[in-house]
Amino acid sequence: MADPLIIKICGIRTPEILEAAIEAGTDMVGFVHFARSPRFVDIDTIGSLISQARGRVETTVLLVNPDNSMVVEVAALGPDWIQLHGLETPHRVEAIRAEAGVSILKAVPIGSAEDVAGVASFAEVADRILLDAKPPKLADRPGGLGVAFDWTLLKALDPELSFMLSGGLTPETVASAVKTVRPFGIDVSSGVETAPGEKDAALIRAFISNARQAAGA
Repeated sequence: MADPLIIKICGIRTPEILEAAIEAGTDMVGFVHFARSPRFVDIDTIGSLISQARGRVETTVLLVNPDNSMVVEVAALGPDWIQLHGLETPHRVEAIRAEAGVSILKAVPIGSAEDVAGVASFAEVADRILLDAKPPKLADRPGGLGVAFDWTLLKALDPELSFMLSGGLTPETVASAVKTVRPFGIDVSSGVETAPGEKDAALIRAFISNARQAAGA
């Protein structure tokens, strides 16, 4: 029997959308603490959202190249995970995990075979790996920015290495992603929005339902 698919809804900003995601059956929720993102939420808001979610779903705070004081401040909120979405090296990931005492989800951008070859070094120092699309060269923020990457690149990965998949997933494409790539988890943000940063409860429900159906097929 395969393990159940882990589903993460990232970029949640309001109590209402958090509640909708929990009711729809998500496993993990993510809050973005990165000022240039349209999904940015401040520390106080993240603290209250974590409290709302505690004991119901796992919580993740997304940071980009954080300094030690930021790591300590976020760890104090008591999230289940810190997601590192910047240019952190494996050594830095290891140091942050030791400093925070919180499980680390490391996002690794994929755009080439070379990127895939580098995944293993992060798998040794992070608790989970999230494979995302590499941003365009002139992008002002990390992440796939709503675009999928070439999943065939992942055939070069060690089949024993489990990972979560992100990048351009939508309610319409998630079933194909689950069946084709067979990740142990999936992560969505812009794919369940009506505008940048504006999550939609109906899209969240459709995404989770389609993903669960595909995983059970």
